[in-house]
Amino acid sequence: MNYIFPFLIAAAPAWAQSCPDAPDHSAALGQLIHDVQNAPDEMSARLISSEMWFYWADAPDDHAQELLDEGMGRRKSYDFDGAMIAFNALVDYCPDYAEGYNQRAYVNFLRENYREALPDLERTIQLSPKHVAALAGQALTFSALERNGEAAVALRKALVLNPWLSERHLLPALEATEQEL
Repeated sequence: MNYIFPFLIAAAPAWAQSCPDAPDHSAALGQLIHDVQNAPDEMSARLISSEMWFYWADAPDDHAQELLDEGMGRRKSYDFDGAMIAFNALVDYCPDYAEGYNQRAYVNFLRENYREALPDLERTIQLSPKHVAALAGQALTFSALERNGEAAVALRKALVLNPWLSERHLLPALEATEQEL
């Protein structure tokens, strides 16, 4: 796949105006959110949450999917520069596809570029208001920036959708500092 990467990036401008709408998985994601809210235990909730990624990571077309997969693969191998190239190309190609922004935000978070992550998280949530992972990521990013009140608000929104998030344990500490403000 590494030999294809430069071609994908170079070819992106040729396809820049042809990105279709992202697949509408709102019904399936809505059902998964309902299921996770009613999960009997954390393990069941984790399995349901994993299914959400299948839908979030379903790109609008083959080219967008290749860019997403390339970026995620590079991120997993700690090639953050390469991941950013792929995610920038994906966002340029498909500006209305939420996961491109979410993945780019995640790379910025991993690089501890928290301020750079926030606009992408906001755009992800604008495009996909029930993107539980982006809401949780926004909470963690606000927390890293010591903006605990905003972190608590974002985490509460995420927990309404998925009360089993591992980040739920952070809420009492965030709320304690939120009250001090």
